[in-house]
Amino acid sequence: MSALDIPDEVFAPDMALGARREKDGVTFTVWAPRHRAVALWLGDDRELSMEPAADGYFTLTVAGIRAGQLYQFRVGNVLRPDPVSRFQPDGVFGPSMVVDPALFEWTDDRWPGAPPRHRQVLYEMHIGTFTTRGTWTAARERLRPLADLGITTLEIMPIAEFSGRFGWGYDGVFLFAPFHEYGTPDDARQFVDQAHRLGLAVILDVVYNHLGPVGNVLQEFSDSYFADHETEWGRGFNVDGARSAPVRQFMRANVQHWVREYHVDGLRFDAAHSMVDRSSEHILNELTRCARAVASPRRVFVVAENERQDVAFLGKDHEERGGLDSIWNEDWHHAAFVTLTGQNEAYCSDYDGSAREFAAMARWNLLYQGQWYSWQKQPRGTDARAYPSAAFVCFLENHDQVANTGPGIRLHHIVNVARWRAMVSMLILGPSLPMLFQGQECATTSPFTYFADQEGPLAEQVRTGRLEFLSQFPRLCDPEIQESLPDPADESAFRACQIDWTDSPRGVQARLLHTDLLRLRRSDAVLSKLGTANVQIASSTPADHVVLLRYTHGEEERIVLINLDHATRLRMNDPLLAAPAGREWSVDWCSERVVYGGGGVSDLYPEGMWRLQANCAWLLRADPRAHNA
Repeated sequence: MSALDIPDEVFAPDMALGARREKDGVTFTVWAPRHRAVALWLGDDRELSMEPAADGYFTLTVAGIRAGQLYQFRVGNVLRPDPVSRFQPDGVFGPSMVVDPALFEWTDDRWPGAPPRHRQVLYEMHIGTFTTRGTWTAARERLRPLADLGITTLEIMPIAEFSGRFGWGYDGVFLFAPFHEYGTPDDARQFVDQAHRLGLAVILDVVYNHLGPVGNVLQEFSDSYFADHETEWGRGFNVDGARSAPVRQFMRANVQHWVREYHVDGLRFDAAHSMVDRSSEHILNELTRCARAVASPRRVFVVAENERQDVAFLGKDHEERGGLDSIWNEDWHHAAFVTLTGQNEAYCSDYDGSAREFAAMARWNLLYQGQWYSWQKQPRGTDARAYPSAAFVCFLENHDQVANTGPGIRLHHIVNVARWRAMVSMLILGPSLPMLFQGQECATTSPFTYFADQEGPLAEQVRTGRLEFLSQFPRLCDPEIQESLPDPADESAFRACQIDWTDSPRGVQARLLHTDLLRLRRSDAVLSKLGTANVQIASSTPADHVVLLRYTHGEEERIVLINLDHATRLRMNDPLLAAPAGREWSVDWCSERVVYGGGGVSDLYPEGMWRLQANCAWLLRADPRAHNA
């Protein structure tokens, strides 16, 4: 099945942008209202005048052009790549290349798309560091272990073409072109196709709040692409001002591009809070509606990072075409980080890492729902109580949070390992959607720091800017510490982040822990329904450091019990500990099994009070009471 066999839906005219292979040649279309004339330059030094169309567009069809043809546009007295280039084989300053997506032979014609929202288990991945080779091909070879682990959806960090040989990807400048260092466009398609064969969905992290500082040509074609407001990374896009309609069309075309031509199963919107849009329909909801229309009948999954935790993006009903499926729950991470490290600094200063916080989030999703947030000196969050738990994505680590430790050290190497296992258990057996960060499942020794291949003054600005950002953490203000932190422009720092996937005893234990937990979440009669209206959630803190989650699905009952500190004898004075009539609790699973690296499982409930091992998690099920012989 070809990508172009997917039926056209709404917004189809937007796909005319860029270079499109037609029956008799290639049609080139560019929006350049800043110029009265635009010429097409071809690699054989031909230069052809383009035909002006309405609203500042220019178009030209050239016979005999094939995929692989290099081209640029002459605007004024300079040659520039296509703002809608589908590939930049020589980087941001080289010519664009004609790509024909119809030539790729897809094998996923029966693929239904992303799994239902409540079945999502996400895995954040950076293609450049997921393997030591840092390519689509190398990453594709590592997909089987992720499918076997129980991952359902790969969340790929941004791949839009950016300057340099390495970077996180959030400074992309050619939003339609996959980064050339990772491989060709067809390499990216092969990755997605293989993922689908293994039952893995692929969603793409996209950045619509700014463009990177090097190689951005949009303003040379139109003065209307960017607004007057600044984000912390650069000027924001103009999505609600004068001549914003073509800008919104540009963004819709980009969504269509990834869904149609690469079969991605959804999107993760970066820093939604930094996008200013006063339109009747926010651009992110419009883009979500666009993605669903183009992908239909395949399902898509759309999630956003939204530091303000604004549930308005979710809509009243996630089936509503413009409503996002989920947003990241930063509260859960911050509380977990304090629990594990004891460091409640900077943006973690309003959290105490207590059992009470996790019990509250299990019941009400977010901690901050409009209350005063002292770190920002303003209220934070919105009322999330009525939303299903599947509308929120929780995580112990992501790219930002690991890098914000300074040296980029992973949590499992700096905290109590038993407590880490307990927290992993609460993440995966908790009611919200769990997300892992690459390598977490095998306790990787590879760090993840901030890296960006910039040169000259810009490289120094990035380095000093990064140090200034990290200085919000008092422990990272020490000059000796700052001197030891890796330089973002240092290639060796980037290489150090690449995972070699060498097995170690600790890694094998961590992988088994994650595999067993994800199997329980996937196959258990109650846990598999978490995030739906079919499961009722109750929570409490029967001791200061103990979290109790009770799930009810019809006649089935489960308890997830997590002790986040010292060994405890638990009194029975909490009604959630009472077994249903005619039933008794039995231990189904425990995080202290020796195969996970634990010290062994002790008897949980002798006569009287329950005896909780230190830093341990349990899954209990209500079974019919055994009759005495």
